[in-house]
Amino acid sequence: MADYLSINPATGEVTATYPEISDENVESLVAKSTAAQKEWATTEPAERARLLHAIAQQYRDRIEELSMILTTEMGKPVTQSRGEVNLVASIYDYYAENLEKFLEPKSLNAAVGGLAEIQAEPIGPLLGVMPWNFPYYQVARFAAPNLALGNTAMVKHARNCPRSARAIEEIMLAAGIPEGVYQNAFISTRHVESVIGDDRVAGVSLTGSERAGEAIGAAAGKYLKRSVLELGGSDTFVVLADADVTAAAKTAAAGRIYNSGQACSASKRFLVHDEVYDEFIEKFAAEMCQYVPSDPTSDDSLLGPLSSVSAATELDEYIEDAVNNGAKVVAGGRENGDESAFFPATVLTDVTPDARAYHEELFGPVAVVHSAASDDELIKLANDSVYGLGGSVFSEDSDRARQVANRIETGMIAINGVIRSAPDIPFGGIKRSGVGIELGEDGFLAFANQKLIREL
Repeated sequence: MADYLSINPATGEVTATYPEISDENVESLVAKSTAAQKEWATTEPAERARLLHAIAQQYRDRIEELSMILTTEMGKPVTQSRGEVNLVASIYDYYAENLEKFLEPKSLNAAVGGLAEIQAEPIGPLLGVMPWNFPYYQVARFAAPNLALGNTAMVKHARNCPRSARAIEEIMLAAGIPEGVYQNAFISTRHVESVIGDDRVAGVSLTGSERAGEAIGAAAGKYLKRSVLELGGSDTFVVLADADVTAAAKTAAAGRIYNSGQACSASKRFLVHDEVYDEFIEKFAAEMCQYVPSDPTSDDSLLGPLSSVSAATELDEYIEDAVNNGAKVVAGGRENGDESAFFPATVLTDVTPDARAYHEELFGPVAVVHSAASDDELIKLANDSVYGLGGSVFSEDSDRARQVANRIETGMIAINGVIRSAPDIPFGGIKRSGVGIELGEDGFLAFANQKLIREL
């Protein structure tokens, strides 16, 4: 069995080690979740709401401790770690405040007459398979609506974030959540399909890679289980000819650099109209170069290390491949011999379809910039992707921006800004970016039995 290791990417220091749980304890995990769900589903909604508020308060009370765990475990600049903790607290508060409203039966105007209404009910224990890039937020996106509804949650976190995972479970218990309602699960990958296939488990939610999505989606289909899959993204940032180029360049750099460039919904492909391409490249490169890798524990840090040395090495390989296929590095790039997890903000131009960087998701502070001669060509470039998570369109003409946005194949798009998560805003993509919606009322219903009640 392999261990779950917490390694500070800034220093390489191993700060915590946790073993995988045994086969016997996997059975105990599912049994405990199943028993707890029967009780939790009958708990009064007002009491569940009170406990969700208590979870939110725990996050706020422990913000400095929790933020430093994120920063030293996956490299997030500490000010951004605090932002993640505050966002998580707002998600639990949101579902606490809206729980009873979301549970109200919804009347239908049935053509055949009589009473017809839909009521939301929990479906049972759920498995969550969560990533490392937003350790608290991704769990909250899954756990908050489902705990509110009356489901229970078993969470397999990423192997490199066990301290974050343990902290979440500690918060749940400290807030008064009954044992078994939320459980951290240091299970192995080989256990995941068996848990999904267990007759007692009602569904699975994954945030992760396409490869993981294929495996989890196949298992969910095999065992006829409800699933939500939030996968990768290579979002477009379209700059039209009439855009405020200065504002676009500033927003583009800040969005690309956030979380050290390790965000699924961050813009990664920048598509710029020929008329403003040269101006954008100059200003964008200058903006990107202002972000210098630094100690993520400092309040002044805006760009920390990547999650691991191997992640930085992989970006080197993408850039080398792109350059070998004709691309140019107009800003950034690592010095030869740098074997750290730190990576400078980098801008690539002239990336051809022969390069991996043209098609694949670059998970780090590297931007690929293309140009096109018309709005139609920009839209064609935007849609030349297997992904469809988020995107942005910059223009001074809101009607023109909307027309372009409407033609881009994606689950979410922002005009004159970038996609930012909020508790009441649905989050999800299309194509190979995933299946299903999280957050908002849609997230509450993702693992609900929307039962029809008829009275004739």
